[in-house]
Amino acid sequence: MQDTYIFKEIPSQRPNTPLLDRIDIPAQLRELPSDQLVQFARELRAFLLWSVGQTGGHFGAGLGVLELTVALHYVFNTPEDRLIWDVGHQAYPHKILTGRREQMGSIRRKDGLAAFPKRAESPYDTFGVGHSSTSISAALGMAVAARQQNTGRKSIAVIGDGAMTAGMAFEALNHAGHLHADMLVILNDNDMSISRNVGGLSNYFAKLLSSRTYNQVRDSSKKVLQGAPQLMALAKKTEEHFKGMIAPGTLFEELGFNYIGPIDGHDLPLLIETLENIRELEGPQFLHIVTTKGKGFAPAEADPIGYHAINKIEPVPADKPEPIKSAPARQKYANVFGQWLCDAAELDERVNGITPAMCEGSDLLAFS
Repeated sequence: MQDTYIFKEIPSQRPNTPLLDRIDIPAQLRELPSDQLVQFARELRAFLLWSVGQTGGHFGAGLGVLELTVALHYVFNTPEDRLIWDVGHQAYPHKILTGRREQMGSIRRKDGLAAFPKRAESPYDTFGVGHSSTSISAALGMAVAARQQNTGRKSIAVIGDGAMTAGMAFEALNHAGHLHADMLVILNDNDMSISRNVGGLSNYFAKLLSSRTYNQVRDSSKKVLQGAPQLMALAKKTEEHFKGMIAPGTLFEELGFNYIGPIDGHDLPLLIETLENIRELEGPQFLHIVTTKGKGFAPAEADPIGYHAINKIEPVPADKPEPIKSAPARQKYANVFGQWLCDAAELDERVNGITPAMCEGSDLLAFS
């Protein structure tokens, strides 16, 4: 179930958020009845829109993982359970929920909050980020430490489909599968570049494949069939064929992960149920969610590239009321560079461009 309310403009005044105002840390969030969480997420989205409008900063990515952020802090025992955000520009909702709501106006200011997770800033920021594709390696290290200390602590890495293309991410996946580490990798697929297979059937099978019953039967069957290698091979191929019909996770299965998804990353009850199932499983788990950049804010959904980050919204004089706009009118550095690269390529066909897995964000779409 998604919250179907769509904001059409950024609030000029601090919104009324009675549920959000009661939550200073995730432990308080976990005390909320589940039937209040959709309304809570709506209030969080309204506050996020308003606060980023006051300061400027990363915008679309945080809106896209807002429901996931609520679900993760609701299901897992953070900060004891370790949550790592890859790159970190999607972590504004995380900061709001972890004791920094009233400090959001200080982002990017002297002595203010960092724009990314920062270990010195909060115990909930378990890993310092900014560069991409480091989250899985970090989560793996934390999972290995938890195993050695026998703490039962969970490690969760949230990584986007762009960052997932880096070799470091796949090295970590391969290592985690080899060690059979007790960890969860969540692929935030917000570009639909890996799979479009999202719907009722996919969501149903995701709940099935993450359920304790299915995995207990799966593990028991493996033990029974260990003495019959031919039957074991047949059962494995049957399971792979079944999963392949509903999910694109063969690669991650081959790396040793239990693949679940893709599921709707904005369906908060579905996310919570799936994560609660996964929490009870052992070994490397891989959850694939599909999200929309700028979710819940109509202009950002229509133009996720332009709304990746925004400038501070200047107040409009009372005698000149105008609709609030947040997309910057002036050219960004990436726009200038992208145009220069196109001009240079017209003069010299040997010119090539290298994109950081985000052709639009680095303004290399025209060049490509």
